[in-house]
Amino acid sequence: MHHTHPATPLWEPLQRRSTSIETPPTTSPSSRSIDEAPPSAVRGKVGILLSNLGTPDGTDYRSVRRYLAEFLSDARVIELPKFVWQPILQGVVLLRRPAVKGKDYARIWNHALDESPLKTVTRNQATKLQAWASEMFGEDRVAVDWGMRYGNPSIEDAVKRLTALGCDRLLMFPLYPQYSATTTATANDKLFEVLRGMRNQPAARVVPSYFDEPAYIAALARSVRGTLAALDEEPEVVVASFHGIPQRNVALGDPYYAQCQRTGELLRDALGLPATRFRISYQSRFGYADWLQPYTEPTLVALAREGVKRVDVVCPGFVADCLETLEEIGITARRAFLAAGGDELYLASCLNDSPAWIAALAELSRAGG
Repeated sequence: MHHTHPATPLWEPLQRRSTSIETPPTTSPSSRSIDEAPPSAVRGKVGILLSNLGTPDGTDYRSVRRYLAEFLSDARVIELPKFVWQPILQGVVLLRRPAVKGKDYARIWNHALDESPLKTVTRNQATKLQAWASEMFGEDRVAVDWGMRYGNPSIEDAVKRLTALGCDRLLMFPLYPQYSATTTATANDKLFEVLRGMRNQPAARVVPSYFDEPAYIAALARSVRGTLAALDEEPEVVVASFHGIPQRNVALGDPYYAQCQRTGELLRDALGLPATRFRISYQSRFGYADWLQPYTEPTLVALAREGVKRVDVVCPGFVADCLETLEEIGITARRAFLAAGGDELYLASCLNDSPAWIAALAELSRAGG
């Protein structure tokens, strides 16, 4: 990877400090010889922690149930009193849903590595970001790791690995471009819960939401253009599908909807599409409450019934292909669109470990650190 800009420190205010600070002389403890020199404090590495939602360890019932139990027990995700929600979760939801979702995961599973695509892609993102950091700052200055909010490897696992490598500063990088309490906030909660249990805590910073960052928008536009360039016939409409959240969350102050809408607007401008050829929708509704609308699958069905034959769906809120993109859109929503009279639904790949996205991760890490 070639860089033309100078290699400036990732965490500049702290990097300016002396790398070796002598401890002031003190009265020696009884366990130390009076002639023994006091220890020196050495400035450590910066650790970048990439974090995404998570994945089950397998497609079997027990693995999926364990994952869903952790995910759906998070009060940031399901904002109901425990005495109301837990009987429903432990009863109906965790009795039936693991088998259904296990079949969905099996359709998109990375059988070569026996893991979900989300895990494969997130690992690759971390590996490539580490290569950038080593080239930019040196192998002994920055370490990159990854951890999931739910499932394995966990955020706690990643923090332990980074601190074991000598990281005394952590840059938490939630892989959610648009902020929501259901994603970014709960990932940060988990990080600080882990830090709360440590005697020797690393300093921590968090990369803020980047829904309108030029590098992110440019990477999205490049991904969509790449999909369109490979097609024999250009889609009549591009649909930007974001993960939904309950409308109640937005009413209570979650900025997610506004940030998604802004991302969509910027992406449409970057692609040079008129409003008539670009739609924003929301997917993955869970339960019976009203979520952000319009819903993705009904939007696609309506387009087909209006005579639209070809659509391209891009999922800007997902930076790695996962169940929600590959199965929910690529299989289930595609089936609904074709059944309603459409000819083809194309799915633009997520940013994954593309060069444009790794460059954006690097830029956002530098700015955040």
